[in-house]
Amino acid sequence: MMGRILLGMVVSRVAAGMLGVALVLFTLERFHSPELAGLVTFASVTPGLLIGPIAGALLDRHGRARLIIVDQCVAFASLLAVAVLAMTHALTPALLVGITAIAGLTHPLSNVGLRTLFPLMVPRRLWERVNALDSNGYVVATLIGPPAAGVLVETVGGPITLLAIASLYAVAAAVIVGVKDPPGSTSAEGRILRNAWDGLRYTVANKTLLGIGFGLAVLNVGSGIISIVLPVILLDQLHLGGTVVGGVWAVMGVTGGIGALLAGRWRISGLEKPILVWGMAAYAATGLLVLGSPTLAVIVLMVALQGFVNGPMDVAMFTLRQRRTDPAWLGRAFAVSMSINFLGYPIGAALGGQLVATSSAMAIAVAIVVTALSAVLAWWFIPREAQTFD
Repeated sequence: MMGRILLGMVVSRVAAGMLGVALVLFTLERFHSPELAGLVTFASVTPGLLIGPIAGALLDRHGRARLIIVDQCVAFASLLAVAVLAMTHALTPALLVGITAIAGLTHPLSNVGLRTLFPLMVPRRLWERVNALDSNGYVVATLIGPPAAGVLVETVGGPITLLAIASLYAVAAAVIVGVKDPPGSTSAEGRILRNAWDGLRYTVANKTLLGIGFGLAVLNVGSGIISIVLPVILLDQLHLGGTVVGGVWAVMGVTGGIGALLAGRWRISGLEKPILVWGMAAYAATGLLVLGSPTLAVIVLMVALQGFVNGPMDVAMFTLRQRRTDPAWLGRAFAVSMSINFLGYPIGAALGGQLVATSSAMAIAVAIVVTALSAVLAWWFIPREAQTFD
């Protein structure tokens, strides 16, 4: 069963890795608007974040596997619709934003569902290793997804690329069909909205989850800005293609995998907070490189350093969140926590689209400032000691 879950996870995340790049390239290719590219990214992420508490309550109430399949099917249908509308010349900016928003609604079901299965299926002593494996699932997705998306958009166009991504979501759903949740993985009862509200209250009252949320949300504002700024610099200023855009993100995947594997080899219990804080500070410092010299070589160096730092940060964050969350609240607490963590990304993407239309240097400078702020917030709000559930 674990093998099927891991396979479904990798296929799903490769599709998601392709989609993030493909949507930006597709929008820039078709509508020639950085502002719209930022808005589409915002719409593809924000709805799912806003209903995160409800998604978490559903996961704790009904189990993970079947709801993961629901999300994969919604993603398949949405991408199919966008591709068909584009090929029939019926796709408008409003339709693109609306359909991507619908697809984003169910995304937490897969994202949180897969992540909360792991601590339910393995003993505590193996959490660092399984978290490194989980993190490397994203690494594999980053290695394969963005380059594949860049090559496909450049060679066969955006609509065919979206059809290819839709087919991957269909494969991921088929792999998960028949997977059963671990015994005792459902714990919520009563009204769904009350379950969601209780999950929100638990997360806000948990100082560790709230502290991680403050730091990661602000960090992801910077990441969201960079997700729009780099493609615009590479395409419009350096006059490179979508293949290069995808390759740049793949570099981050390679170095991220190395960092995660190194972190997963050691017990990092008690060191999670310093790893997060210093990692965020390092993120901000790397942005100074591109601000000073926005060339391809410097951009590759920046994302390589960010990836290497991100691997240990992921392992530290997953482990700290698991250790300090009551297992009965995993679905609800993780859904709310992950929504808070990622809330800054769509905001940053929308902001980045506006800023880069004026000045790429200004956009990068703003990303550096907010990323540095995230390190301060994490240091201030994440408690050194708290109740654990080892």
